[in-house]
Amino acid sequence: MIPQGFLDDLLSRVDIVDIVGRHVQLKKSGASHVGLCPFHAEKTPSFNVIPGRQFYHCFGCGASGNAIRFLVEQNGMGFREAVVDLAQEVGMVVPDDTPLDPAAQQRAMQARVHQATLGEVLARAAAFYARQLRAHPPAIDYLKRRGLSGEIAKRFGLGYAPPGWRNLASAFPRYDDPLLAESGMVIVQGDEGPEQKRYDRFRGRVMFPIRSVKGEVIGFGGRVLDGGEPKYLNSPETPLFVKGRELYGLYEARAALRAKGCALVVEGYMDVVALAQSGFGNAVATLGTACTADHVQKLFRFTDTVVFAFDGDAAGRRAAGRALEAALPHATDLRSVRFLFLPPEHDPDSYVRELGPAAFEAQLAEAVPLSRQLIAHAGHGADLASAEGRARMLAQAKPLWLALPEGALRRQLLPELARQAQLEAADLAALWGQRAAAPPRPAQAAARPLLRPGHRRAPAGLADQALRLLLRHGDWWEQLSGEDQGLLHELGGTHAAVLAWLERQLTEHGAMTWAALDEAMADEAWATTARAWLAAVVAEEDYSFTNLQRVLQQLWIAVLRRDAQALVESDPTVERMAELRQLYERIDSHKAALSAIAG
Repeated sequence: MIPQGFLDDLLSRVDIVDIVGRHVQLKKSGASHVGLCPFHAEKTPSFNVIPGRQFYHCFGCGASGNAIRFLVEQNGMGFREAVVDLAQEVGMVVPDDTPLDPAAQQRAMQARVHQATLGEVLARAAAFYARQLRAHPPAIDYLKRRGLSGEIAKRFGLGYAPPGWRNLASAFPRYDDPLLAESGMVIVQGDEGPEQKRYDRFRGRVMFPIRSVKGEVIGFGGRVLDGGEPKYLNSPETPLFVKGRELYGLYEARAALRAKGCALVVEGYMDVVALAQSGFGNAVATLGTACTADHVQKLFRFTDTVVFAFDGDAAGRRAAGRALEAALPHATDLRSVRFLFLPPEHDPDSYVRELGPAAFEAQLAEAVPLSRQLIAHAGHGADLASAEGRARMLAQAKPLWLALPEGALRRQLLPELARQAQLEAADLAALWGQRAAAPPRPAQAAARPLLRPGHRRAPAGLADQALRLLLRHGDWWEQLSGEDQGLLHELGGTHAAVLAWLERQLTEHGAMTWAALDEAMADEAWATTARAWLAAVVAEEDYSFTNLQRVLQQLWIAVLRRDAQALVESDPTVERMAELRQLYERIDSHKAALSAIAG
């Protein structure tokens, strides 16, 4: 946990007017500054920033908070990410309960500096492409034919990469700068020497800068003007740009996401820009990859409703299936996920240009809810007129249903799936319950041999569960006490190895989703074991921080009981008997904490 004293000191040093003023046009009014609220649509300013109190408040929608809260809400940041961002601005270092060794701190600092340098290269390239667009009428004519105005082009920072192999040489002092290759702007072929070739990656393309939620350019997409291939070309992945985590247009869509109350996910850059031109500023696009859990999680920072829009052809249906699987773990009862399928001959860009915004709005109103899409996806390829087909449907439905969070939606879907299979709901519940992984049995766990502190072996079921929760919610690690973190580090074996790796990932990259961690651990020797922990999900398992605290209390009780049993069996001396009493007192303390959590 970040100490409250540090947070108070940080907030006293930052200028909230400056922080908010980067996103909202403010005008001084007495002791306050006022402007249009970024969190809801309004025409008369009701958003007040009070520098004397380091506080903001909107009298229209009630949004209020300090500079940290503003960055969390406006940029979709995590709490710690916002704190780190502000601390860097005022030269402060965020304290850590488990400080890194000096070498790791140095590596983390070097990584941040390197990322900032790559960002400067990409920002300069974006400015160059924007200037080139203004100087090339054919590119301007292309955008006009697609119905785009100069205002929209400016809003999205559109540019143009002229034909030619080394245009960027005129934008950078050194064309052989390694950063140009590392940022993906220049392709290098051959070994270093006279035979080595360097040339621009993007040539003869309309350029779409890809921005982070902070507005920083992290990559590009390029659309060819003629009939060349590939039609669309993306930047390669770099330390700044990972396709499975970023969404095109999210930075530009932030205000519209709140105003419209939903996010519209499409498949192409031009779809996003064309929809924004037609009044649908809440559209974003994946970047040449299927929708991932990271994408969905990021969108739910800004809105509780997500609509996926796909072409109605077979490829669109497959993409919808992948989006459904990514969305299921995040589909709580207070969130809405829907699926829109356009006629096969249209994409969102062509549909809104040919039929108009009103027709597209009508299509959105008919979007299919997640529950119906899940049932349709589960039934794909299954003949429901036969027992075998219904069995196949259930086999396909089970992992989808289990991926849903516990709640009313999940419970309502069970009898619906049972009706599709011509079963009673109780029969389907029993069928799936028998196949679900059984929860760990404390009696069996307690029978395992003790290893003394320094290499504590906890019950495998509880240790697996703790690591499973932390791998799914890495941001919880920093919320644990130093004592709990120490217990987990002392588990030994694969558990300790995975935990040490996880802590390094969180330190170097910040909070990461399971999808990102799964990809990062691919080359680790224990990857198969860690994935097995995630696969062995108990049907009724509670994925909450409270449950992690409960598991940790149970771990403490199990470990301390083993320590006590080892003392008893060693025929303890008087001094060791005092140690034994202390162990029993600690066990009672953890039992009380466990009861408080359960109650």
